[in-house]
Amino acid sequence: QVHVVESGGGLVQAGGSLRLSCVASGSIFSINAMGWYRQAPAKQRELVAHIVGGGSPIYEDSVKGRFTISRDNAKNAGYLQMNNLKPEDSAGYCCNAEINQYDTSRRNYWGQGTQVTVSS
Repeated sequence: QVHVVESGGGLVQAGGSLRLSCVASGSIFSINAMGWYRQAPAKQRELVAHIVGGGSPIYEDSVKGRFTISRDNAKNAGYLQMNNLKPEDSAGYCCNAEINQYDTSRRNYWGQGTQVTVSS
């Protein structure tokens, strides 16, 4: 069993910063990939940032230059540093972890999400 928990959301003024954390625990051999998604009311969920292994991260166009995804493999954790936040960044943010398990399987796990609200 694997659990993924996000934290770090909150209310911030436009131009401010937040750092989201995602920590996976349980039967984990390693984490192959980690991604951050967001969904605003009445909108589809979208990929914000994604990183596979030690490769180059990818970002949704509107967050390039403002958001940075990173990982700490030793802690089975990932982070999303969000700078220069805009009201349109307001959404529920979820972490997805693609986990290699001890039984050689690879599965995706989602956290419950954390809310980010940016006031103008």
